[in-house]
Amino acid sequence: MVVSQVEDASFYEEVINANIPVLVDFWAPWCGPCRMVAPVVNAIAEEYEDKIKVVKINTDQNPTTATEYGIRSIPTLMIFIDGEKVDTVIGAVPKTTLSSTLQKHLNKKKKSIPYKKHA
Repeated sequence: MVVSQVEDASFYEEVINANIPVLVDFWAPWCGPCRMVAPVVNAIAEEYEDKIKVVKINTDQNPTTATEYGIRSIPTLMIFIDGEKVDTVIGAVPKTTLSSTLQKHLNKKKKSIPYKKHA
């Protein structure tokens, strides 16, 4: 799975209107820690390809979205579910940290589906 780039103009459509959870990587090309976390983000995209969508947004080229979400340091990874920001991970974190944060929200999402009893 390829991690796609989003921009200010496509953020709403790609992230807020997505019908599955979205992991957004706020980054910039000059940022060393962003380059360090990129392989982790790509591995997460592959591992969870049937459960989540993973996108990157360049904060230098898309300052509107970065400002809207209060991005003060990069990399910042945000998880959106049903258009709502549900969690934020700041910095170049190990894959285990990102996986466990994601899993926590994916598990919550599963539990929130109402169970229908058979008559």
